[in-house]
Amino acid sequence: MKAVVITKFGAPDVLRAEERAVPKPEDNEVLISIKAAGVNRPDVSQRKGNYPPPPGASQDIPGLEIAGIVEKCGASVIKWKAGDKVCALIPGGGYAEYATVNSDHCLPIPPPLNFIEAASLPETVFTVWHNVFQRAQLKSGENFLVHGGSSGIGITAIQLAKALGAKVFTTAGSEEKCKACILLGAGLCINYKEEDFEESLKDEGCDVILDMIGGDYTSKNLRLLNIDGRLVFINAMKGSKAEFDAINLMRRRLTITGSTLRNRDAVFKTQLTADVQKNVWPLIETGKFKPVIYKTFPLAEAAKAHALMESSEHIGKIVLVNQN
Repeated sequence: MKAVVITKFGAPDVLRAEERAVPKPEDNEVLISIKAAGVNRPDVSQRKGNYPPPPGASQDIPGLEIAGIVEKCGASVIKWKAGDKVCALIPGGGYAEYATVNSDHCLPIPPPLNFIEAASLPETVFTVWHNVFQRAQLKSGENFLVHGGSSGIGITAIQLAKALGAKVFTTAGSEEKCKACILLGAGLCINYKEEDFEESLKDEGCDVILDMIGGDYTSKNLRLLNIDGRLVFINAMKGSKAEFDAINLMRRRLTITGSTLRNRDAVFKTQLTADVQKNVWPLIETGKFKPVIYKTFPLAEAAKAHALMESSEHIGKIVLVNQN
């Protein structure tokens, strides 16, 4: 099979297409003929040597979310059969023509969606559902802020929070991106290059903030939180260290939390898969949540996809497409 591999750590051009053996499914796995694979920030971090795959995952083929057709099932798999159309969260190996996946981490492709749209879902939907709705317990009627509203995480968080009754705020880096966020359901989008988000939102306050920025955003986020507010980290692109007033945090009963998804165990991911299917898939089927695809690339042009990801020009998801 064709696969795109990280030949060494570095710039996008270290990604090269190579021939690899088709993997064989274990008893609880399915072999998927991949039609499309989502491109995500963690893939870029892995390419640079900053996000090593967990044990058992492909060590040099990136890719955390795929969509395709079940080609073969392991001996103990009863949920799926050859020919089923699925999307899946995987710990690595998505930039290829085939991948093996734990059968409990697959989801049926919702009827309105094609393979490209379905491939854009697992990494961002699983991340948002766990962090915003499970960890932070965002509720209907609460104020929610997500930074990077035009990113894959952002477009997912805006739509899910809006669909489930929250008042949504976001930040983005251009007028075009802000307009896109408003169209997706944000009540207010702040252009962080022109305005200070803390100043813009100080009269509103936030109950939950989803942050992938870190650095000097941290103290601003904490000052914006209402009593019993929750700050959730999923990345720290501007730095992992920050100062905050612990006494103020105690007085206002604030919660700081966060998580990474890739290294969680199979049992956790199985339960999360079931929760996503129960809570998010109906929103897709009724049109309350829609994938936003910015651009697709052939699998062999993964380097171009990474260059686009790092430019931050995109609004929504970037997807690699197989012609197999």
